[in-house]
Amino acid sequence: MSQAIPISQQVLDTLKQASTATLTSQLFKLGYRQQFLVGLTPLNPQLPAFAGEAYTLRFIPSREDKDWDLSDLAKRGDKNMQWEAVEALTPGQVLVIDSRNDTRAASAGNILVYRMMLKGAAAVITDGAFRDGHEIGEIPIASYCRGNTATTRPAFLRAVDVQLPIGCADVAVYPGDIIVGDRDGVVVIPRHEAEKVAGMAKLQEEREQFSFLKIKEGAPLWGNFPMDEETRKEFEIWREKQAATQSKQSD
Repeated sequence: MSQAIPISQQVLDTLKQASTATLTSQLFKLGYRQQFLVGLTPLNPQLPAFAGEAYTLRFIPSREDKDWDLSDLAKRGDKNMQWEAVEALTPGQVLVIDSRNDTRAASAGNILVYRMMLKGAAAVITDGAFRDGHEIGEIPIASYCRGNTATTRPAFLRAVDVQLPIGCADVAVYPGDIIVGDRDGVVVIPRHEAEKVAGMAKLQEEREQFSFLKIKEGAPLWGNFPMDEETRKEFEIWREKQAATQSKQSD
């Protein structure tokens, strides 16, 4: 049902402009305690922030009669849920993989990630490990993981289903949730909260920008972070001037 809620590009762009720290703060205000994927880091922190809807993939432990035919790659492609997930991705989606926080085997390698990039995916995220990590880091698609490994996936992991609720880094992820990532990490936003969080985050970013300017000029923390009534009045004046300047630049 939540996937039916439309998310505009403007909302996604606004979310991308906010830090994951800001987004988690706003989610906390709405009652969401922990939506940050702790322990996952980007393979290329120089890539810009992203925001897109979650497409989920779940792994379970592998078993020898199901996953150990490593001599025949063609068989690995027969009814391979991992490959089906990659091919099902649409532009702007984020593949979020539940790898059980297991870094012993790879959630994906460079060829699969490159294919995701060609399909227009916004990012690929796993709470496990990637292989070919240095190569994935050179592919222009946001990629987050807990670590790197050279061990092939079937040694320990089997892909079993897609587009069902999963846990990634111990955070619940539902298909269609909005995933936002920056150089610090990844946050999961329930789809029905995305527009509200975007508006709240934009205001917080502006307030913190003004507070930082005040602190940088030598002002004390008290009354400026957070702002007291007098500083809020200064902020509103500053905010109006900023908006006027941006309007002139866009004309």
